[in-house]
Amino acid sequence: MTTVSAALDVSCLPDYAHNWALVDVETSGLIARRDRVLSIAVLTFGPDGAPTGDFTTLVNPGCDPGPVHIHGLTAERLQGAPTFDQVAERIGALLQDRVLVAHNAQFDYDFLAHEFARAGLHLPVARRLCTLALNRRVEPPTADLSLASLAAHYGVPQTRAHDALDDTRVLAGIFRASLAEAVRLDLQLPLVSCPPRQDPRFAPKLPKTPCAYRNPGPLKPGNPLVQGMKIAVTGETEIARIELVARSVASGLNVMTSVSRHTSVLVANDANALSAKARRAVAEGVTVLDEDAFLALLADVRPGTPHEKHAPQAPVAAQPPAATAAAVPRQAEPRQAEPRPAPKPFGRRRVLVLGGTHEEAAASRARVVEMGGAAAINLSASVTDIVLLPGGESDRRMARVTSLGLPVHDPAWLGTPAPEPVDSPLGAGASTTEVLPRGGVLDLPALPTAGRWHLGASWARQTDCEIDVVAFVLDEDEQVSCDEDFVFYGAPESPDGAVRLLCDGPTEQSITIDLATLPPAARRIAIAAAIDGTATFGDVGAVQISLTPGNDAQATAQAALDGTTSERTLLLAEIYRRGAQWRFRAVGQGYDHGLEALVRGYGIEVA
Repeated sequence: MTTVSAALDVSCLPDYAHNWALVDVETSGLIARRDRVLSIAVLTFGPDGAPTGDFTTLVNPGCDPGPVHIHGLTAERLQGAPTFDQVAERIGALLQDRVLVAHNAQFDYDFLAHEFARAGLHLPVARRLCTLALNRRVEPPTADLSLASLAAHYGVPQTRAHDALDDTRVLAGIFRASLAEAVRLDLQLPLVSCPPRQDPRFAPKLPKTPCAYRNPGPLKPGNPLVQGMKIAVTGETEIARIELVARSVASGLNVMTSVSRHTSVLVANDANALSAKARRAVAEGVTVLDEDAFLALLADVRPGTPHEKHAPQAPVAAQPPAATAAAVPRQAEPRQAEPRPAPKPFGRRRVLVLGGTHEEAAASRARVVEMGGAAAINLSASVTDIVLLPGGESDRRMARVTSLGLPVHDPAWLGTPAPEPVDSPLGAGASTTEVLPRGGVLDLPALPTAGRWHLGASWARQTDCEIDVVAFVLDEDEQVSCDEDFVFYGAPESPDGAVRLLCDGPTEQSITIDLATLPPAARRIAIAAAIDGTATFGDVGAVQISLTPGNDAQATAQAALDGTTSERTLLLAEIYRRGAQWRFRAVGQGYDHGLEALVRGYGIEVA
């Protein structure tokens, strides 16, 4: 506790001064709605860095403890420990009126939220802060952002990894150093209101058995039903709805909960009732059948076309792949890229552009990438240079740029830059990150069995508007196979858990994708961002995306997407299958319409 007690005193800096509760949990698995907490440690501190309390305990989960080789907590060790409901009130007292801090905070928060719910108690956490998200803003020169790497970088001793108490003490040292860097760089803290918009009350439903057949299209009058047709039901039915759905699914039909232009038939005994589904069916020209007519056709459903099966992706060498040089239409396969030329003048430079019109700043960032560098959208420890466009002198970050002694250049420098500085603050691992232009494509290396890709999106807070990141799991026909294949703040996880939305702060969200567990129909995952309100992406400015093979790993690819003006919806990226190979594309295609129109275009009716 000696190191922790000497924590940075920010009590005189209101933006950074809070009461903190640093938390670490060890769990029986990774899914909060299913797995249980095995041990927990909580350390509390005041705004002046002084410790105010601590608590640690093992927890008897009443179930298999899971991967003992990771956490070392056997069933024998946990026997006799208190159950979570027996310690929940004490934990709640430590969390009350404090900001919860954790490394990958949504993980710890979700587990605590579910454990408190099982105990019939309210989790008294109003805000949380993730040290992963904080260090993504700081961008320290480390190979990755794991607890071990950050501890080594900040000089924090780590003795027992995956021990809740030791991890929390390590976390305290990392948080102290990260907070000091945030103060030095004048960064906004990525505080998240709890529960976040992806409230755990929106628990995913039990996995729906994916339809094995492609959608053959609408049902024409006089024609039979074909396996793979999308069916919706509205109003009262003589047969119990659950039985009607079960019989349809058993026949190879795809039962949906909404009607779209891709729906084959709507079952409605009272077509004049004009329910929302019936009105939509009429508007889209979808065939409407009563229950008797549908059952007659259900007796003779014709064979459909199965979704293509793909062999597992073979491991490929983890080397920087080539990237296309221009934007690629969403439905077109990218042309084969030429090999990258010799290293360009910017090398590992990370350049922040300040001032100028939106178009001028976008063109400058594109030039940075063209010269082989990376375009930053926020000031961080990895920024090496500043380009000052007209009006940039009044940017609030300029005072901090001056105090940090960063070189400031006029726009002409983008034409004839000096060689990359030898003492570039970027870590050695940063050079392995592929900086993609808009439309850039790369092949994804195979991940370990339990690996997930994380697609993070972040932006500078230049306007007060809500931005929602969403994902669509699409089939061969560019449609969602079921409503649950649309992942958004109201349904933050697909039923099979393959795709999930995470909220890391007010200006960053991420989508995690487990390619190994996607249904056979999945050919493409489209990730988009939409503005809730009247603002546009021209007001927001550039959106930075980064693709990482894990939540704390070194980024495989990153891109700064801008050039938008009046658009309110932005297609950020796509991960798609080409044969047995998965590929990633930085898209950056904007649309003037809102999220509702984009959702409908993928085959979902928005209620």
